[in-house]
Order: sequence, then C-alpha cells, then structure tokens
Amino acid sequence: MNDGINYEEMIPKRLAELRMQKGVSARDMSLSLGQSASYINNIENGKALPKMLPFFYICEYLGITPAEFFTPEISNPKKSNELMQEINRLNARQIELLENIIREFRRTK
Repeated sequence: MNDGINYEEMIPKRLAELRMQKGVSARDMSLSLGQSASYINNIENGKALPKMLPFFYICEYLGITPAEFFTPEISNPKKSNELMQEINRLNARQIELLENIIREFRRTK
C-alpha cells in the first residue's frame, strides 16, 4: 500500500537532513554504525536503501524513533523530544502560558 509517499526519494532526503542536524559527516556516521565508509552516502544519493535492522541502528544513532524518521513534519525530532521532556515538568498554568506564547509566534509568522 502506498499513501502517495515516494519512499525512495523521502528516505535519502530525510536521512541527510537528520544527519546534518546531528552535525556528523556521512563517513563518520557510516563508520560509527559499523558499515563501510560510503554506506550513508550511498543511501543519501539514492543508490541503496537500508535494510530493516540497519535502519533501526540509524534511528538509534540519530536519537529518534522510526516513526519520527517517517514524520517529516517534525523537522527536528531530537529537539522536539527534549522540549517535550521540559514541558512535562511544567505545571498546568505554565503549560497554558507556553501554549499562548506558541500561538502568538504562529500568528506573527
């Protein structure tokens, strides 16, 4: 089943985006994953797609879940997770104030 997403285009683009957010080279990431130096570069250039288990290792390396990898609407999932952890420490009034600030930012966009 395909919901209109071209995964052969989306996966390389998303991987490159998330890798750059982490600030690591494709070579260093490949080697950190125990792969050949060109492994991540080959994925990002559309020459290959990761198999399932290596994909899970990629997500773990990036500090995200597979679901977050496939949610491009979350441009920076690692930062979003960190922010959610901070929000969870707030009381109800603080959350309400934060929500108002966010709405104001969205209005002034």
